[in-house]
Amino acid sequence: MKRMKRSWSLGTILVLMMAAVLSACGSGSNNNSASESPSASPSGSASASTAASGSPSASPSGNGIAKPRVAFVYIGPPGDGGWTYQHDQGRQYMEKELGLKADTVENVPESADAERIISELAQNHDIIFTTSFGYMDYTLNVAKKFPNVKFEHAAGYKTNDNMATYFGKNWEASYLSGIAAGKMTKKNVLGYVAAFPIPELIYNINAFTLGAQSVNKDVKVNVVWTNTWFDPTTERNAAVSLLDKGADVLLAYQDSPASLQAAAERGALAGGNDSDMTKYAPKAYLTNPVWNWGPYYVKKVKALMDGTWTNDQYLGSFQDGMIDIAPMGESIPDDVKKLVNDTKAKFVSGELNVFTGPIADQSGAEKVAAGQSLTDAEVLEMNWFVKGVEGTIPQ
Repeated sequence: MKRMKRSWSLGTILVLMMAAVLSACGSGSNNNSASESPSASPSGSASASTAASGSPSASPSGNGIAKPRVAFVYIGPPGDGGWTYQHDQGRQYMEKELGLKADTVENVPESADAERIISELAQNHDIIFTTSFGYMDYTLNVAKKFPNVKFEHAAGYKTNDNMATYFGKNWEASYLSGIAAGKMTKKNVLGYVAAFPIPELIYNINAFTLGAQSVNKDVKVNVVWTNTWFDPTTERNAAVSLLDKGADVLLAYQDSPASLQAAAERGALAGGNDSDMTKYAPKAYLTNPVWNWGPYYVKKVKALMDGTWTNDQYLGSFQDGMIDIAPMGESIPDDVKKLVNDTKAKFVSGELNVFTGPIADQSGAEKVAAGQSLTDAEVLEMNWFVKGVEGTIPQ
């Protein structure tokens, strides 16, 4: 899932994702104040400052930790405006709700440096959130060495007695973004600036396409891969290539606003990913999926305090507020906004499933029969494009 270089072994994903156990949690909203965080250099040479000292506290069954020591490991800086920014907003929300102060380490590479930094944190923290897919194996290795510390890994699929995972159905918000794009395009040509050819991108591209097709059967979606999560120059070039092919509405699945800014310069509309990016190009902004991590962070830290923490694999949705859609831009007419919001209500009520048939793949072969729906596990292992997507999935 997200932050995947974070590179996947697709065969492994196909086998292991089917074992995911899905649960539910409460909703809430983020605190949007900014804060400074201790940081590590990209090489991992600096470790987190800590608010407390001493060895990790054990949490025997039924015994909580009154004031747990909490740490977060970030792939980038909170100032990225996207993925890490949203996790940091969630961290701030948790601190405000529970009266705690967490430690953070940012710019941690997905390499052996991550394992070293996580190990250092495990020596004097009770629960550690590692917020990038590429930290999965490193988190697992450290979890096995520190059984009295709890670990929470974003977007992964491996667990341990003291290691849980969490992510969300952001494909629902991609579907809504597709509805907005399908209504706003004048050329019936949409563009998607895609990060890495992994299931997370594939199912979001498919959901975006299906959303657009639900209101505009003639729409096509061109896909360009950047193999980046945050490289404004590369992402801008990819966006320009799609605009040159005739796309007049773009969606980008990276942390930078480069695609949105490129679209604005060409009189097109665009959306980004992870957080509300309106400020980068208000008149050219479409909308995009956003994350709301705060309630989950509150729930799991509170569970540690209560002695009820479990190593579940959590998948959030519109229903619990973990995922949402950003406010639509000022150029989006009221009737389109209403249509998107009315459809969102169907996700909240459980009435709508993005991947309900009939759905065909690019070749026209039926992948989901009429009246049938893919399970969450089947979505999470998706490795094919729906009809209407123009592009290939590199192997």
